[in-house]
Amino acid sequence: MSVETPEYMAMLRRMIKAGGRRAADGDEPELRALIELSGVLDEAIGAAVDGQRELGRSWAAIAAATGTSRQAAQQRWGRRATA
Repeated sequence: MSVETPEYMAMLRRMIKAGGRRAADGDEPELRALIELSGVLDEAIGAAVDGQRELGRSWAAIAAATGTSRQAAQQRWGRRATA
């Protein structure tokens, strides 16, 4: 793991939480924008899994990192490589 990665992820976590607080004080467009981030996050997770697989990581290792079973991880993200 890169030295900066934990700090970077902590920063993103703080920013997303702050976005939620701002959307709570905003109008519908702010709420919609926050919901759209969910799709962006899903894409980022998929890209990360693809990268892990390209580095030779097993589905078992990815499953352990995502808190799922090997089969569940492969079903959720395995189709991306063939799609």
